[in-house]
Amino acid sequence: MAHTIVTNVCEGVADCVDACPVACIHPGQGANSKGTAFYWINFDTCIDCGICLQVCPVDGAILSEEKPELQRAG
Repeated sequence: MAHTIVTNVCEGVADCVDACPVACIHPGQGANSKGTAFYWINFDTCIDCGICLQVCPVDGAILSEEKPELQRAG
């Protein structure tokens, strides 16, 4: 099962982007409800390794389960 970046919690730090071994994390379009940049995980290419969760400094920004209702791409 893929991980999820919670759009309205993400602060656009992007440590996860460089850490991801399969490049499944992409920048979202616009800003989230906090007015910050955000990223999203492509569920089809995520290999559920958990590295993104380990490197993210923002509490609650990444979940270890697939929750499409909490993540948007644009």
